Amino acid sequence: MNYKAIKLVKRPETQIESDGFSLVELNIPELNDGEFLIKQTHMSLDPAMRGWMSAATDSYIAPVELGDIMRSSGVGEVVESRHESFPVGTKVAGLFGWTEYLASDGTGVSVMPKELPAEAILSVLALSGVTAYHGLMEIAKPKAGETLLVSGAAGSVGSIVGQIAKAEGLRVIGVAGSDDKCRWLTEELGFDDAINYKTADLESAVREAAPNGIDIYFENTGGPIQHITFNHMNTFGRVVVCGVISDYNSISPAAAPSWINVVKKRLNIQGFAMPDQFHRFGELSQKVGAYLMKGQIKYRSHVLDGLESAIDGINLLFTGGNEGKLIVKV
Repeated sequence: MNYKAIKLVKRPETQIESDGFSLVELNIPELNDGEFLIKQTHMSLDPAMRGWMSAATDSYIAPVELGDIMRSSGVGEVVESRHESFPVGTKVAGLFGWTEYLASDGTGVSVMPKELPAEAILSVLALSGVTAYHGLMEIAKPKAGETLLVSGAAGSVGSIVGQIAKAEGLRVIGVAGSDDKCRWLTEELGFDDAINYKTADLESAVREAAPNGIDIYFENTGGPIQHITFNHMNTFGRVVVCGVISDYNSISPAAAPSWINVVKKRLNIQGFAMPDQFHRFGELSQKVGAYLMKGQIKYRSHVLDGLESAIDGINLLFTGGNEGKLIVKV
């Protein structure tokens, strides 16, 4: 029996092009003792993949080697097993890659409740949710009554950051790229304000939304909003840098704000990457799951159909064309 997988065969120079991938057919592997076979049902597409495709070896995680199956997180079901802890029928999640099937010995694989939809797992309990929780709660250390501004607020991480912040008693301002996304943030997710960065006068919009300044800036995108928010930070404010998606497809990154405010306002700026916390993945997933179980986190998913849809679909992340967590139904 054969199955499909997608390998990275060429590194992008700027934009991710379809000729960087190769769709291949492979044979279902024979299992050894202590192994099990996973049929992947859903896989996640994330902005971090752009970095994983590069040749850079000085990043937080090794690049995907040319000729290897493209890396991604996913959800699947055990369909054959020679591992007593992963019987047939078990729902599992982990870094499975762009593939329909894979064999595993259980390393890095988590058992998930059968009743929990795959979209909820990838939207909240997997990489997006634990990233949001760690960045906000453990790095920014928010206090009730503070003001948070989050860029990329309608994205998979930003939307959860904002909802956790609301649950913790903060004033939350989201920045997104369409009126529909902004309405979703305020009307569905409970954000206090939302700014369409494509149409608003950003300086006046930020000043109006945060008349008392900004205590926490959760950075996902870079771009002009970064400079404006930086100038509205309060003394002892915290800037948490999760990503700068506007620079991912650029040859040269945009200039950062002046460091004068870092001194004047005694700002704390910290970047982070989740592979540093992978050993705590289960713990962090449970913590963000507690908000979900209390009804304090809502999510929406943008689902593409078929493994091959990942090849072109990944670029939705960089155009803002996705409406919610970008997932491929394998």
